[in-house]
Amino acid sequence: MERANRLELPINADNSESFDITTLGLRGVLVTVRKGGFYPNDPAEFRFLLHNTDLKEFWSAGFKSDGRFEPRLSYHNDDFLYWLFSEDNTDNIQILRVNLLDGTTETFEGELLDGMTMSHFKVLDNQAYIGGTHNTRPVVMSFAFFDKTTKVLPGLYANHIEISSIEVDPLRREVHVLVHTQKKGCQFSVRSYSYDARPLRTLEFGGEDHKLVSGKLLTVTDDELLLIGNYSTDCTPYSQGIYVTRIGHGETGPADADRIQFVEFSALKNFFKYLKPKQQEKMLAKIDKRKQENRDTKFRYRLLVHDPIATDEGLMLVAEVFYPQYKGTALPYVVNVPRVGPAAADRYFDTYRYTHAIVCGFDKQGNLLWDNCLPIPDLESAELTEMVQVSQQQDKLVMAYPYKGEIKTEVVQGNKTIREGETFSLKVGTNDRQKITDSENENLAAWYGQYFLACGFQKIVDDPNRGFNPREVFYLNKLTYSIADKPVEEKVGNRSGK
Repeated sequence: MERANRLELPINADNSESFDITTLGLRGVLVTVRKGGFYPNDPAEFRFLLHNTDLKEFWSAGFKSDGRFEPRLSYHNDDFLYWLFSEDNTDNIQILRVNLLDGTTETFEGELLDGMTMSHFKVLDNQAYIGGTHNTRPVVMSFAFFDKTTKVLPGLYANHIEISSIEVDPLRREVHVLVHTQKKGCQFSVRSYSYDARPLRTLEFGGEDHKLVSGKLLTVTDDELLLIGNYSTDCTPYSQGIYVTRIGHGETGPADADRIQFVEFSALKNFFKYLKPKQQEKMLAKIDKRKQENRDTKFRYRLLVHDPIATDEGLMLVAEVFYPQYKGTALPYVVNVPRVGPAAADRYFDTYRYTHAIVCGFDKQGNLLWDNCLPIPDLESAELTEMVQVSQQQDKLVMAYPYKGEIKTEVVQGNKTIREGETFSLKVGTNDRQKITDSENENLAAWYGQYFLACGFQKIVDDPNRGFNPREVFYLNKLTYSIADKPVEEKVGNRSGK
């Protein structure tokens, strides 16, 4: 992996700033710099900077919010970036729309249900769809930009229901709300609405042995979608495997269970590749023994499922396996606090720890074609975000993630590992005397073709021995990884298919 270009944005030490990037393929990358808006009556000020693929600035635009409104959520499509603002203790909202072509901005103000918390935000044409809770019940509202009318999408405001995601379908101008409930056998459903919030159909998924945990939709033809996600054996977020099913446009009612392809983790050839050889051997022996005894192996993995990627074959799914880490006493400076149950205040959340990422290929009928795995044993994050990125180059994949000023990669081809365990350092430039002394908030994005984009905060000095010209920057490194430039060393997965 080589550095193709680099951009540095100075950090203003006197102001609290946050930086965010939105990759736009061959159109470049949008950098959003936000100052303020982190507290009430602290107006948020935004700078939007579009850079081309050479990291040269193409346009810039600014926006300063009314001090009443605080930024909540953002969303982007091919044409616009949107920011959702709300005013505390009122039902007032504001939506900022940034044209990605030239940076022009527009704002639209309206009202939602008073006291509604917001956790989901999507836009289709000139209508926003905002999901959250109201009085502990789920609710999704539409908001029309031009006449400022709002509507509650019917059929969602009920107890024991949680919104999994909201997805918009520009082709059919429809909105799909994916929900799950811990009642009625842990039912999972896809509820479809028209552009103007009219209910169209509800497709319900249930079963004794397979409980759908999450779902993502991908359009494969004009008449068919694929629903893909993870499933469990009970009403918990712990996964037993992944599933894929085809959905015909207009399909409603109970889903056909025979059309759902359930793939248990033990059926994947490379799922346990993240374990050390002896641990992997022991795990596989345990699974095989249970199968011979006609006993099921219960898995309890947490999965962060990425949006599916369309391929010539059908689709590709990437998911990261993680678990939350907890540490000691949560209230170290409080005395005389009564305990509620054993060790009530002894543990508190610390970070998310990642163990490995899986990538699976499916055909357009939902059949599993291949799978592979990238071990990520050293990665932790305070926020649960997608860390592993995948770049497709012909029939091979480059899987990569950032870690302490470095990029770690693996190249796979179907079930085979072509190149594993490579590490590349992020360099400032050609001057070897410039050294990175600290890296924080590292992120990586698969940009376009063979290019990745790494970003984050760095502290840099020109001469580490004398500390000349120390500076703190938000950096963007354009990186290239060309498989064609490297010799291929095939390594077949450790396990034969079942």
